[in-house]
Amino acid sequence: MEYLESTEYGKLIAAALVSMVPVLELRGGIPFGVGIGLHPLKAWAACVAGNMLPIPLIIVYIRQIFKWLRATFPRLGNFIDRLEHKAHLKGRVVLKYRYLGLFLFVAVPLPGTGGWTGALVAAFLNMRLKNALASIFSGLAVAGFIVTLLTSSVSAVLG
Repeated sequence: MEYLESTEYGKLIAAALVSMVPVLELRGGIPFGVGIGLHPLKAWAACVAGNMLPIPLIIVYIRQIFKWLRATFPRLGNFIDRLEHKAHLKGRVVLKYRYLGLFLFVAVPLPGTGGWTGALVAAFLNMRLKNALASIFSGLAVAGFIVTLLTSSVSAVLG
């Protein structure tokens, strides 16, 4: 644990790990990274990379995972239904513009948007993996840039 706190490489890993967590993603990872002493651009790079790591797995395997969870843990059925419903609702916006819509959806750093939800939408819309990954990566890069600017601005005002 000391390694993650005491070295720059450790801090990069810690920021990337925070960005892999659903809901937090890079909206939480970048301020965390800057808060532990990373340069904002290094925090941005680590968090975009960390947020991207689970995305291909989500796109490819989420339907099978949901099916397995429903069969193994029937009580999770309602929760999974809500996740699928959310993905379908968000997918309506994306459906009209396809990959551009997916990019825009991920690029706006608001609650309910981001890489994880974008990956769910891509999976349920049967988007091609290669194109979906490019849209999500581009969206995360832009969202990360926005969060980095906001974090840097707040840091400058407070510190």
